[in-house]
Amino acid sequence: MHFSNMGSLCTKLLPCCLASSQDSSVTEDPKAGNKDEDASDPNAFKEFTLEQLKNATSGFAVENIVSEHGEKAPNVVYKGKLENQTRIAVKRFTGSAWPDARQFLEEARSVGQLHNVRLANLLGCCYEDDERLLVAEYMPNNTLAKHLFHWESQPMKWAMRLRVVLHLAEALEYCTSKGRALYHDLNAYRVLFDEEGNPRLSCFGLMKNSRDGKSYSTNLAFTPPEYLRTGRVTPESVIYSFGTLLLDLLSGKHIPPSHALDLIRDRNLQMLTDSCLEGQFSNDDGTELVRLASRCLQYEPRERPNPKSVVAALISLQKETEVPSYTLMGIQTTTSFSPRSPLGEACLRMDFTAIHVVMEKLSYKDDEGQTTELSFQMWTDQMQESLNSKKKGDAAFRHKDFTTAIQCYTQFIEHGPTVSPTVYARRSLSYLMNDMPQEALSDAMQAQVISPVWYIASYLQAAALFALKMETEAHVALKEGATLEAKKTGLTTHGQ
Repeated sequence: MHFSNMGSLCTKLLPCCLASSQDSSVTEDPKAGNKDEDASDPNAFKEFTLEQLKNATSGFAVENIVSEHGEKAPNVVYKGKLENQTRIAVKRFTGSAWPDARQFLEEARSVGQLHNVRLANLLGCCYEDDERLLVAEYMPNNTLAKHLFHWESQPMKWAMRLRVVLHLAEALEYCTSKGRALYHDLNAYRVLFDEEGNPRLSCFGLMKNSRDGKSYSTNLAFTPPEYLRTGRVTPESVIYSFGTLLLDLLSGKHIPPSHALDLIRDRNLQMLTDSCLEGQFSNDDGTELVRLASRCLQYEPRERPNPKSVVAALISLQKETEVPSYTLMGIQTTTSFSPRSPLGEACLRMDFTAIHVVMEKLSYKDDEGQTTELSFQMWTDQMQESLNSKKKGDAAFRHKDFTTAIQCYTQFIEHGPTVSPTVYARRSLSYLMNDMPQEALSDAMQAQVISPVWYIASYLQAAALFALKMETEAHVALKEGATLEAKKTGLTTHGQ
């Protein structure tokens, strides 16, 4: 691919006046307000208990780790689900990262005041004992690094790459307008994709004064020059990092800024451009994006553009603006797929009888090995009575006497030894059969707490949520169940 009229791009760069004078600021979420005072506001910043977050993440189970940077414990990010079905991402710091609990709370509250459609917003925090945890919106469709550098089905299209950098620039502009211009270690792992495939900037990088490592990665080739001199992050440093992301989007790989500038200076742009993008954009568009990247990567901080001018430069370059992000990304939304398995399809249809047929064939060994209660011997009369209750519950469940099954399983849960998720799953379905969906949902969630990767628990949550008329949440749980089942059995979903 060739670009024309580059000239002496690095020595005399033209101003980036590529867009009209329209105000490009992202509209603030109308729900955002005095979140500290309005307890009914779903966006209100919350102080979570450690017990709540343990339950949400199944005890910080390793299966729930979705760390942004591939970090090892304890500085990792977990996915989780609150009792109200809100899906969350929980970043767990070491105690030494924030020794002052009050400082941690104040900083988290400050970041929590931000709320914007371009951010993966901060919902709350927890600071019990030595624990320091941040709770943010969960983004289910991976990071920019995954889609750009480690893609499996298709490379990211040019139009989507342009949308990513525009949304990212708008996020930075919004944060700057709210007095939060500093962002630590901006990179492709900090850009996440929501349910609809739209890119969002992680709120975790907005936290400051943390001892959780350095502000930038150890790869000095991508670090702003002034940070190497002073060790301090400035708004101009963030723009430099944005420039490296522009290079990532253009090249599809990590190219050190100094090497990229040499390629631009020598007009060797074939080496800079992702071969997967051949034919997807014009020389003029490519030239403008390279020019913007070069301005962001200027050695002197004062020569770099501010977020507002970056947004203005990117608006006029946008392509296929009417096409949804999930289409450009080639991903499925929760309502655009159907599970292939009989159990998944039965949950989608709310066919409880069909669910019973599948579950009646499951043995306790199918629930991820949680079979503790089966190994207990006849220790005491009370223990024997408890085990008998479970056996009676199993028999009642098999013969579709769901009222008796609920009674027997309840007696076993209250008085028996450690309970496997199968007991909760069977009681959950029994509740559904008796038109008690809220109780069914609680049991299905408890089954998932015990066994985070057991797809049966997710499917039963979906069935209960459908019964509660919580359609959106039900589809999320259904998709989660299908994904877990695919990993377990090798099944796929329609459209994949």
